[in-house]
Amino acid sequence: MVQKYQSPVRVYKYPFELVMAAYEKRFPTCKMIPVFLGSDILSEYKSEDGAVYIIERRCKLNVEAPYLLKKIIGVEFVYFIQKNTLDRRERSLKIEAFNESFSSRVVINENCTYSVHPENPDWTCFEQTASLDVKSFLGFENAIEKLAMKQYSHNIKKGKEIIEYYINELISEGITYIPRFEDKPALPKIHVTENINSSNKSDLNNRRGSITHQSSIIQEGHQLSDVNLKLESEYIERCLGELTPFQESCLVQLKKWMAEAHQGKVPSDQTLVRFLQAQDYSLEKAREMLCHSLVWRKKYQVDRILSTYNSPKVVKEYFPGGWHHFDIDGRPLYILRLGQMDVKGFIKSIGEEGLVKLTLHVCEEGLRRAEEATRLGGKPVRKTSLKSFGERHISWTCLLDLEGLNMRHLWRPGVKALLHIIEIVEANYPETMGRVLIVRAPRVFPILWTLVSTFINDNTRSKFVFYGGNDYQGAGGLLEFVDKSVIPDFLGGECQTTIPEGGLVPKTYYMSDEEYEREKAEGHHLFDDSMYHSVSMAKGQVHEKIIKINDRGSVICWDFDVMKEDVRFTVLYTRQPLPPPEAQICDEEVQGCAHAALPLAMLNLDSPPFHSAIPKNWVQDQDYIVVEPTLTCHDGESVQGSHVTRFEGSYILQWRHGETLHHYSFDFPLSSHKAKVMYYYEVLKSQDYKGSMSSLQSSHSGATCTSSGEHSAPSSCPSR
Repeated sequence: MVQKYQSPVRVYKYPFELVMAAYEKRFPTCKMIPVFLGSDILSEYKSEDGAVYIIERRCKLNVEAPYLLKKIIGVEFVYFIQKNTLDRRERSLKIEAFNESFSSRVVINENCTYSVHPENPDWTCFEQTASLDVKSFLGFENAIEKLAMKQYSHNIKKGKEIIEYYINELISEGITYIPRFEDKPALPKIHVTENINSSNKSDLNNRRGSITHQSSIIQEGHQLSDVNLKLESEYIERCLGELTPFQESCLVQLKKWMAEAHQGKVPSDQTLVRFLQAQDYSLEKAREMLCHSLVWRKKYQVDRILSTYNSPKVVKEYFPGGWHHFDIDGRPLYILRLGQMDVKGFIKSIGEEGLVKLTLHVCEEGLRRAEEATRLGGKPVRKTSLKSFGERHISWTCLLDLEGLNMRHLWRPGVKALLHIIEIVEANYPETMGRVLIVRAPRVFPILWTLVSTFINDNTRSKFVFYGGNDYQGAGGLLEFVDKSVIPDFLGGECQTTIPEGGLVPKTYYMSDEEYEREKAEGHHLFDDSMYHSVSMAKGQVHEKIIKINDRGSVICWDFDVMKEDVRFTVLYTRQPLPPPEAQICDEEVQGCAHAALPLAMLNLDSPPFHSAIPKNWVQDQDYIVVEPTLTCHDGESVQGSHVTRFEGSYILQWRHGETLHHYSFDFPLSSHKAKVMYYYEVLKSQDYKGSMSSLQSSHSGATCTSSGEHSAPSSCPSR
């Protein structure tokens, strides 16, 4: 398995020429890098005008590995080949390195670039990428892989410190300015010197060619990428908190992947960090969790909840929760007097769906308030008080007052609703809770905690602080986390709150028995007006939407997200009458769209038919045509597009399982691997877009192509 590292942009607030002078002081040895034992020059070249300087070195490193592993591999040192290309005119240095030792078993490639800051010509930027591929290493592949990447990331941050050290050394010697390169008359040519055995030339030349090709691809990718997507290390530390080099690399890679898969629409950096931390910086797990959450937000229009949600009257009058100033670290503080909440009354009046919407509104408002607190403070809201939880991101604090909690709160439908809400929050709002302060916990609380704690991940559980009885009072209580001036009056403080006291919900707010039973039967649909539909397909299955067009020039638009596996999408057209659809095969429900443990019925699944609406005996370009070329869409990608219709007849939006189809003598697929898609489509009338057809485009994963409709109609279709 190839391990990759990609650094954020590190900025030296010194001119490029001074940074280069400091960089050269690292050779032939560097006292600040004990494992770097020395280097020999293999070749050296200077252009006639002195602008380009290329030097290639063999670097000797001490093996930092366990004693047993050293004995097995039988070496104390490893060698790397490093090629530096300095362009003084362009003010850039490109560094390419690869391992010479064990190159048949382990492949390590590294590419670094020093360049001028795009906004300040007197600053210098540094970027770094690396990859490690352990092919075979005496059965120690995993150990070598983990050891190498751990050691590599551990030494990354030393690089900036070393440059800073040598810059300060130059300044102490009175060297504070080095003039920029200026074109001069041609200088005598300096010949290349070779200090390498002829037996190794061929292999090294092959490796040089490979690394040079790889570097050109990487540089080309950098040129094509949006500079605004790059992250600077200073920005990370200032706005996201201190991250290790490995964590920084995961953040940079996740942001780059999201930009490519979602056409540049990238969640905030704070959101990326939250999902990474929730998965212990496992890049693949964080990517999957985030993609499912984005699909969930899109399907249920969660981004609109702050502007569209109106609290029901019963919530305004009887829900004992609300926002209340900040904790001692500047986090927004939310107070919930759970012991005073009539759980049964709320479920009977607004239903479980209403409680879910209320919870989502609180979560979204908490993120908004935390982001605002970060902007006002100029730094991420983080832990500074006595008990450190180590969070590095935007979060808020919940103060949970359990006075009054009793057995009526353990009403089964209420506990079931609470578990569903916890599942949704855990899957879609990871690491947003800075801490949970639980006060006045009664004897019945351990029973409730036993029921719900297993649904809360370990990292979140570690942020719970419990106080029984009056333990929350005094120096060792809430004062550790909440300033005395904001402790609410019902907890013995002097601060008044506007939070309702709660109590029993009057039955006049209750739904009728028919409404309540219908709400339970229909399940928990967050938004009844959701535009999106979801479908799953096994191998050999297709899902199609047939659109009848009677208005030539109208526009078919689509928007879909691939939630699992790969999917092939295309648009077909026919003038022929289509046969009646075959009986559809029922598909099992998917348990949530953002997490394997989400409640049932969170998605409405259409049942896909086995076969296409196009009969098998129809001939392409005679009975039907392909009006949009087939797109292969990968897991996690978001696709939007449109097609301007040229003919009257039937247009077919077709999604097909991405794996290559095989012809079986059975009427059912042989594999349970299913692709899942969430989609939406609409048809726009031609008169709505007259004169602006050229603005309509089809797009896929950031690559946009115009849907020109330059197709001929099937032979059975009259041309325009």
